[in-house]
Amino acid sequence: MSASQRFEQYLEHLATGLEHADRHAGLKGYCTGLMLPLQRKSVEPLAAHVDPLHVQAKHQSLHHFVAKSDWSDAAIMGRVRDWVLPTLGLENGCYWLIDDTGFPKKGKHSVGVARQYCGQLGKQDNCQVAVSLSLASVQGSLPIAYQLYLPKDWAADPERRKTAGVPGDITFATKPEIALAQMRQALVSGVPTGVVLADAGYGDETAFRDGITELGMLYAVGVRPATTVWAPGTAPLPPKPWSGRGLRPTRLRREPGHEPLSVKTLAITLPPQAYVTVTWRVGSNTDLSSRFAAVRVRPAHRDYLSAELRPEEWLLIEWPDGEAEPTKYFLSTGPSDATLEQLVFVTKLRWRIERDYQELKQEFGLSHYEGRGWLGFHHHATLCIAAYAFLVAQRLSQGRSKKNCVRPEMPSLPPDYVPRGRRTSPAACA
Repeated sequence: MSASQRFEQYLEHLATGLEHADRHAGLKGYCTGLMLPLQRKSVEPLAAHVDPLHVQAKHQSLHHFVAKSDWSDAAIMGRVRDWVLPTLGLENGCYWLIDDTGFPKKGKHSVGVARQYCGQLGKQDNCQVAVSLSLASVQGSLPIAYQLYLPKDWAADPERRKTAGVPGDITFATKPEIALAQMRQALVSGVPTGVVLADAGYGDETAFRDGITELGMLYAVGVRPATTVWAPGTAPLPPKPWSGRGLRPTRLRREPGHEPLSVKTLAITLPPQAYVTVTWRVGSNTDLSSRFAAVRVRPAHRDYLSAELRPEEWLLIEWPDGEAEPTKYFLSTGPSDATLEQLVFVTKLRWRIERDYQELKQEFGLSHYEGRGWLGFHHHATLCIAAYAFLVAQRLSQGRSKKNCVRPEMPSLPPDYVPRGRRTSPAACA
């Protein structure tokens, strides 16, 4: 079966999640356009290249399908997941990757846009941010859940919510809370459990780590240098002895000289021989390696309000050669007999989500949607992920390495085609 025939079969598989047959043409046209090697993948360029002889009509139908048609993103993502999961090789190791990505955006009317940290720019700026959950193995990865983060001022603004079509059941939630909700839904949908990986923006939240544990999964997540832990061999003091009067003390204690340390302080006080050079992956030019140390610690966040000791976890520290101090810290609930190499390998698998976002934005137009509404934002992202998923499945099942090996040829435009907004006559000379 050729790649084009396989793609047609894939689109038919996805279309069963749309409920109405009159939506099938929109899905097939949109996904076909996303597979084309276009510089811009907003609705109009897609329409122009999918149906060059009927651009205006195609533009209207695709715009309605992505911005107004009320089909379920979760249903399509479920169909995508069913197609790709058998090729991922999760039986050899399953990992859940949590991350978010930003889209620089001007103005204030696009849903969720606000001045906030944008990873793409590496600074605070006007942007939209979406939280995603990806499923990964050593062979590949794919986002399986995707939701826009709605800042507090947006969540509390009825007028803007109504204009952007934000559903009534969407309330303000932090990014870690959104991620936990995505994980719960994935478990309900029957997704295989795995080790959860996330950066310090999520891992530094004690409630997020506790939530993962409550779901019955392990994690290896980044934490910030100021995160406090009890050093190896230390722990909070037991409750004060009961005097026989009043309530019996139940809370753990700290005292001057008997307090937890920041992970940075602990890392610096470790002996030099605690750090070992570990290679975790073969890069494009050279092997990727750095110096690491791992020690067993107890997280100390507000344990003085608890009556029970927190279980021991791994603290993994990365201190590259030539750096004045450690650069990264991770907490992991991996097995107590895990080796340093195993801890590093699992923790570093999070790089896959960065590659996914890069391809989704550069090759599949994830950041090209020009609408302002909640529905269109999520529909466009779902279809971008759906198109990318087909490429992932083809690579894994056929062992092809070229990312454009299954792309359809781009049809030529009619000679009289003029994009919207461009003058049809030469500009007047000054």
